[in-house]
Amino acid sequence: MNYDLIVIGSGPGGYVAAIRAAQLGLNVAVVERTELGGICLNWGCIPTKSLLKSAQVLEYAQHASAYGIKIEKAEANFEAVIARSRGVADKMSKGIQYLFKKNKITTITGTGSLTRDKKVEVSDAEGNKTVYEAKHIVLATGSRSRTLPTIPQDGKRIIGYREALTLGHKPNSLLVVGSGAIGSELTWFYNAMGTKVSLVEFMPTILPIEDEEVSKQVGRSFKKAGISVMVKSSVESIDTSGELLKVSIRNKKGEIEIHETEMVLSAVGIAPNIENLGLEDLGIELEKGKIKVDDYYRTNVEGVYAIGDIVHGPALAHVASAEAICCIEKIAGQSPEPIHYSNIPGCTYTTPEVASVGLTVAKAQEAGYELKIGKFPFTASGKASSAGATDGFVKLVFDAKDNSLLGAHLVGANVTEMISELVLARQKGITAHDLIKTIHPHPTMSEAVMEAAAAAYDEVIHL
Repeated sequence: MNYDLIVIGSGPGGYVAAIRAAQLGLNVAVVERTELGGICLNWGCIPTKSLLKSAQVLEYAQHASAYGIKIEKAEANFEAVIARSRGVADKMSKGIQYLFKKNKITTITGTGSLTRDKKVEVSDAEGNKTVYEAKHIVLATGSRSRTLPTIPQDGKRIIGYREALTLGHKPNSLLVVGSGAIGSELTWFYNAMGTKVSLVEFMPTILPIEDEEVSKQVGRSFKKAGISVMVKSSVESIDTSGELLKVSIRNKKGEIEIHETEMVLSAVGIAPNIENLGLEDLGIELEKGKIKVDDYYRTNVEGVYAIGDIVHGPALAHVASAEAICCIEKIAGQSPEPIHYSNIPGCTYTTPEVASVGLTVAKAQEAGYELKIGKFPFTASGKASSAGATDGFVKLVFDAKDNSLLGAHLVGANVTEMISELVLARQKGITAHDLIKTIHPHPTMSEAVMEAAAAAYDEVIHL
């Protein structure tokens, strides 16, 4: 009942914190009310990638003739696709169980909260409460789908991402609201499955936080795939009285359009899970709706820490994991380097994929940099042409004064596997010249990185 560390939440922040602490010799317990692995492993990153892979296989099969392969008919078994996705998630969750057992980490099943005397109270499914003590408490409770008054989720016809991953049937039509990573990925999946999909985005482009050229490329690819894309548009209301939902959308001209659809998926962002944690009882400070922490994730209350989606910074699994390791190593008396939030990669697993790090052109110009910009299209890539995946490009943004890499923006097949080279380049101060002179293997998609750097300095060979 008494531990060195108790972690509340077992997502990619919580379980990583627990394992790293155990490696460093701490006696650790993790409080989790549902499945080990949290939203990312069970209801986010992992199952969505499984669905997207099934959709990709289907599209390959449907276009096999372009590769000289004859397939009479390829069609999706929607229920089997969903079942495969759940199986992958379940297997990964069992992997976390194994890692906890290996590292002698105690799992406490229930809902955890802080008490006034800085202990952890856990309520089980029957409402029974048990109090545990620890020298250090890490809050890693993650986030949930954000709701809007105009899009009231009922879990059946107006749904969030969790329901979208486990539908019992494939809807004939689906209207997706919000074109961030979650909305765009599920848009592409359902369209590939044969659902008629419309995507509504309030901002001028889909994937609005990405470089404008990248966003426009994905928009073109979506439209080519038969997806209806509406930007500068917003859902005003939804009439649920009929067999089909009637969605009132204010379009970019300011006019109201009525769209009929079987289902609506709300993907308008996430909200941090900070309610009912006992923050008020301990006087833990908040900032902009999240828990305020320092560079090592310490709250204003000694011995209480917070990581992941409930603190500042991008709500991404790899960010939560990095924060976890930094936090725990500081607790254990080490001297970890604080995380550089300006160098966090972001990935979206649509077709084409999107990966980016650092400043967009617009942000770099706003910051007053003199720029050199290099762009290499995959239409000029031998590997991309061989793969039949020529949509997209690599775009690199350099500081003209010192040739440092300010930002990298990639769109195309497998670019999420290419971005780490550029994250490392920024981390270590690699210059454009270094990238140009680094020999990249041929033929690969990654050659486009070298070529884009060369294009910025008029040295590109294959354009």
